[in-house]
Amino acid sequence: MQDGQKSNAGVWYVKKTLASQLDEIGVKPSDIKYLTLSHSHPDHVGNLKLFPSATLLVQKAEYDWLDPSGVPRFPRQQPVKTAQGDYDVFGDGSVTLIATPGHSPGHQCLLVKLPKSGALLLSGDAVHTRANWDNKRAPVQNFDHAQSLATLDRMARVLNEHKAQLWIAHEPGEVPLRRYAPDYYE
Repeated sequence: MQDGQKSNAGVWYVKKTLASQLDEIGVKPSDIKYLTLSHSHPDHVGNLKLFPSATLLVQKAEYDWLDPSGVPRFPRQQPVKTAQGDYDVFGDGSVTLIATPGHSPGHQCLLVKLPKSGALLLSGDAVHTRANWDNKRAPVQNFDHAQSLATLDRMARVLNEHKAQLWIAHEPGEVPLRRYAPDYYE
């Protein structure tokens, strides 16, 4: 969107489209076999239509959660694998969906273990900012505030158990610290 995406946190702009970033590294959307999203809010599902044949990996609670008008949040023609709790995507511990409900009914984080970079826990919206994390706070407008707070404790245990780094999706201070396509992590 040329004018950006308005949100409660301001207006978000993206310098490059996801399709153009994939093109830079020689990947077509049709090459993607699996797709996972932290949750179904519009700022996290905006590119879902690029991948109509990819299998969506999502928590059943999120998949079944209808939008306020009663419409499914995910296209029903999209191939899907629903999880009920943590799910080891490849069966080798390298990529695991971590159930972190609270922000939405079926919110999930992604634990990725890379040979050189180590373990990373991608927060989605389970944590919005470094201040939320440091002070163990969750927005009161989350789907379930108490569940959100319990999720923060669960995430701390996962980070400790896997010696993982926490990557906070909406933390502006982390943006300049990350590599972007065509660069990558190993």
